[in-house]
Amino acid sequence: MYDFRGDKPNAMSALENQILTTLTELERAAEQMRTANPKPDLQALFVRLDALANELPPGTDPNLLHYLHKKSYQKARLLLEGRDKENARGRCE
Repeated sequence: MYDFRGDKPNAMSALENQILTTLTELERAAEQMRTANPKPDLQALFVRLDALANELPPGTDPNLLHYLHKKSYQKARLLLEGRDKENARGRCE
């Protein structure tokens, strides 16, 4: 498992990498919503994220689990990118 808080994190697991890839894909798709025709299928990305989150093993970073279960996808992406300090504390969006 990736250590998001350590100075020298371990390599990200394949599952965590899939989650990050899907989160990035979701962000790109959401940015295109205004101009895309046809509209991107965001529901398929939400379903994929739920399925991937359910595969995370015990011992997964509790912040990552929290963000994914609360659908705080931008916060989850920042955490996986090693940028968790940019996440505002105290409320989930």
